[in-house]
Amino acid sequence: MKIVATPMCKDVMRLAGVKKFHVSSDPDSTDAEIAVVLSETNTVMKSVKLKLNTFLQIKESVEMLRDMFGIIEVENISFKVNIKSSKSENRKIKVRVYSNFLRDIVDDLGFSVVSEDQNYDYLVYPDYVRDKLSDEIVTMGDYVVEVPTHKNAPKNPVKRAEMRYKLLEKKICMKP
Repeated sequence: MKIVATPMCKDVMRLAGVKKFHVSSDPDSTDAEIAVVLSETNTVMKSVKLKLNTFLQIKESVEMLRDMFGIIEVENISFKVNIKSSKSENRKIKVRVYSNFLRDIVDDLGFSVVSEDQNYDYLVYPDYVRDKLSDEIVTMGDYVVEVPTHKNAPKNPVKRAEMRYKLLEKKICMKP
């Protein structure tokens, strides 16, 4: 079976033990039979859509790929996440989030995600919406967290998740 993965999914394919696959930013332009892509990627060809935002999503994606492609001889995957804050303490902190992928991480850290019409303590947004939120960012001052995406974040999903978790914990949990 010919498999293609997008650059953002390349490392999770390796974690799953898949050895034979091609990497392409445009899977539909290849002659592959199946594409492994991020969940928000649209393809014409048959595809496996992965969510790689949280450590649990990465682990579940690795396990699903192993099952799907019949990979047997690989080490078990585990992540040691060193989170200093407690989820019960984090529940007290209200966070407004401007993207679904960040919502997954903020929720996993235990913060209370609030809707647009609710009061909040912190604003968390991806770097690509900075201009759209400029007035709100100025108003919130030190209580905003801009999270790097795309070219500003590691392609490796584990390193990317680790960087984002640490950033959110440092900026939100460690405030006096």
